[in-house]
Amino acid sequence: MTGANSFSVSGYGPERAGWTRVFARDSLARRLDWPILLSATALSLIGSVLVFSATRNRTEINQGDPYYFLIRHLMNTGIGFALMAGTVWLGHRALRNAVPVLYGLSVLLILLVLTPLGSTVNGAHSWIVLGGGFSLQPSEFVKITIILGTAMLLAARVDAGDRTYPDHRTVVQALGLAAVPMLVVMLMPDLGSVMVMVMIVLGVLLASGASNRWVFGILGAGAAGAVAVWQLHILDDYQIARFAAFANPSLDPAGVGYNTNQARIAIGSGGLTGSGLFHGSQTTGQFVPEQQTDFVFTVAGEELGFVGAGLIVLLLGVVLWRACRIARETTELYGTVVAAGIVAWFAFQSFENIGMTLGIMPVTGLPLPFVSYGGSSMFAVWVAIGLLQSIRVQRPMSA
Repeated sequence: MTGANSFSVSGYGPERAGWTRVFARDSLARRLDWPILLSATALSLIGSVLVFSATRNRTEINQGDPYYFLIRHLMNTGIGFALMAGTVWLGHRALRNAVPVLYGLSVLLILLVLTPLGSTVNGAHSWIVLGGGFSLQPSEFVKITIILGTAMLLAARVDAGDRTYPDHRTVVQALGLAAVPMLVVMLMPDLGSVMVMVMIVLGVLLASGASNRWVFGILGAGAAGAVAVWQLHILDDYQIARFAAFANPSLDPAGVGYNTNQARIAIGSGGLTGSGLFHGSQTTGQFVPEQQTDFVFTVAGEELGFVGAGLIVLLLGVVLWRACRIARETTELYGTVVAAGIVAWFAFQSFENIGMTLGIMPVTGLPLPFVSYGGSSMFAVWVAIGLLQSIRVQRPMSA
């Protein structure tokens, strides 16, 4: 991009001027989307407090240090912030050129999960243990490569001016690119991540201008696939039990329905303003399993009440609103499709996580973006924020 509106921060354009123009009128600081950045930061900091509340008395998992999970959550946030800055510096256009390499690495990592290097956590064989208490969940990063890869294919000819929308052949190629890692993740099995990936594919197709027949076809294929998975007994017993408990909440309340029932009790007991930070009986009594990860929203509901839980939902809403605005205002289809894929990812995963704590969605083990404890998830969502910021800073800026 050249002309009066070109942007010359390091990584953008031939000038590569570095970070020296941070306070200039046309600077990086001026072009960043501050509402989305501040909202994501606030969510991560609120999450650190909730994680601390959920784990400070859990001596069986916190290594005898009440600050163990708090420190690690803040470290993960700091690393995620650095990854976001690096993503902005590189730019989504540079990453577009690196998609084949990134895609190959992500597929290799999820294949490694299926080898003896993989480890099972909470029934899902989707982790690689790195040692020293650290582990990696490659499926989190696959979400990013699916977004970048499908966007690259769907937007290539449109951004080049050859077409006004992707043709059927291009859509088939994009679907094939997404299908390979999704099938591997299903073998783990990690149904929750597959559901997110399906929503991402739907989001990028809708944003790309592809024929709606593809969207309806995917929805139909997804329904048929769900029936086939159920009939062929591809799901593990614990996953079937979770869906059964969702369909019938009174089923085995001391077993498969325990998590959901305790989560609803915790949230319901919070009332309007909550029982007070660190004073929740369900949280202090450790009645809700996996409360620092999948069920972290229950800590907010119990200890901060409707007001605190509503604040989290509001901040997530700001992130989604600003991401939608970035998608709408960019002048290239590639940026629009990338932003739309991130919106679909964040929206569905947030709805699923909060919904399962309220009993309106099945338990799938998906973390709450920015809030739940977990390095892989935190790194991935902050890289996504970096992609959104990159799309914004590269668009022409009005006077």
